[in-house]
Amino acid sequence: MRLKPSKSTLKLLTNWYVIISLGGFLYLFFIHPNSIMLQFRLNNNIESLELEKKFLEEEIAKNKALLDTLQSHKAKEAFAREQYYFKKDNEEVFIIEYQDSIK
Repeated sequence: MRLKPSKSTLKLLTNWYVIISLGGFLYLFFIHPNSIMLQFRLNNNIESLELEKKFLEEEIAKNKALLDTLQSHKAKEAFAREQYYFKKDNEEVFIIEYQDSIK
């Protein structure tokens, strides 16, 4: 069975104001360089960049705190020994790895 549109529906769809409004809406939503779709993508991008900025600011704060603690020569030496396994000429360094830390 085939459905036929009523006269009022057909008259509404062939109205020039409706056709131009629909065309303008489609143009603004999909085609225009500043379309709504592009604005949604840019807003999502802004949110992800703000999260990254927050993370990087926290990392900067951590690094500044570390730099403040490394002002003395003894602190620098302790950091180098712990993090980079530096040693003096007459020393040996043993690294102990536990079973659960080995991948």
